[in-house]
Amino acid sequence: MPYPIDRKLVIAVSSSALFDLSESHAVYLEKGPKEYKKFQEKNIDSTLGKGVAFPFIKRFLNLNKRFERQQPVEVVLLSRNSAATGKRVFRSIKHYGLSISRAAFMEGRSPYEYIPAFNASLFLTANSEDVANAVGKGYPAGIVLPGKIVNDDNDEELRIAFDFDGVIADDEAEAVFKGGDLEKFHEYEDKNSNIPHKPGPLADLFKKLSFLQKLEERERERDADYKPIIRTAIVTARNAPAHERVITTLEDWGVSANESFFLGGMVKNRILSRLKPHMFFDDQISHLESETGDIPMVHIPFGIANS
Repeated sequence: MPYPIDRKLVIAVSSSALFDLSESHAVYLEKGPKEYKKFQEKNIDSTLGKGVAFPFIKRFLNLNKRFERQQPVEVVLLSRNSAATGKRVFRSIKHYGLSISRAAFMEGRSPYEYIPAFNASLFLTANSEDVANAVGKGYPAGIVLPGKIVNDDNDEELRIAFDFDGVIADDEAEAVFKGGDLEKFHEYEDKNSNIPHKPGPLADLFKKLSFLQKLEERERERDADYKPIIRTAIVTARNAPAHERVITTLEDWGVSANESFFLGGMVKNRILSRLKPHMFFDDQISHLESETGDIPMVHIPFGIANS
């Protein structure tokens, strides 16, 4: 029996993150909402190009193919479009074979207030105002940054990378380091190494991904040929001795990452360019850099790092 929505891992996504809306958005900016509506109606059967979040969303939905009985994940469309202009979006969803059926069309208004209504553990959008409002209300949201669309259809693995402080955990440690005193930061974290951090904006997402990984582990116990498709990584600027509190926090929550990188201030792209995640989440915009621009990146504007 499929899980009810309050037990699923739900990701909400805007049409601007899922598809390339640059052409229609230009019409909206230059000619206004009426001409925008006409443009969408005229091009209703013209399939929209893939957006930065498309490969991530497609692989995420593939989890339901692995667990057809439970259907443990869902994607909901939250859009500023009207239902009428949203027709083109849903026709594009159908064209690409994405199993998305729930949506909220707000006709120009921000949809962020409906994040908890849909039990979403994440809202992805290219609209920075919507994300700022959502995060200000304590809702999990991130800005999908512009980048290349890289989609290897022969690769089913879903690789998700997270910064730790201000993303999985709260910004307590970043508040200590705000002054740039690394020694003071290490002393503080070493002193509190046995005290778990409080959850950050994407803690619920990380925990539910860990639960799905446990489903995959049980499947592999039943079938030695089963190949897990979820691969998580923590990529943090921390290093020893501050690494221990990260481990303490995850152990207290009963979760873990497949891979953990404690970089001690190294440029994160050195790891990300090899890991090649389908999405990387960080609260500091300066860390969201890629030489080739082919790593999908999401800015989480949370806490002291964004004050």
